[in-house]
Amino acid sequence: MSALSLRLPESLHRKVRELAEREDVSINQFIATAVAEKMSALLTLEYLEQRAQRGSRAHFRSVLRRVPDAPPLPGDEWSVPDGAASHERPQVPRARPASKKPRRRRARPRR
Repeated sequence: MSALSLRLPESLHRKVRELAEREDVSINQFIATAVAEKMSALLTLEYLEQRAQRGSRAHFRSVLRRVPDAPPLPGDEWSVPDGAASHERPQVPRARPASKKPRRRRARPRR
């Protein structure tokens, strides 16, 4: 284990102390857990971006073509809003980016 000297604004230190007490852990454990959670989130995003680069829409469509045309299982049906035709599929909202700051683009590996 290594030591790290950390300077925090007093207000942040006070809040960390309160939250650590509420969670019944030391401030050190609270900060170590927070850093691990943040690293996990960033590394997961990086991993998913790398996997997305390897994806192929053509391959995705070829896989979808193999799915049988069958009615959905009970509970998997699309709900139909009032006034909409039952054969129309409702619009699925797109996910929004978590932040507005630009993402670093990595060079795409050559194949």
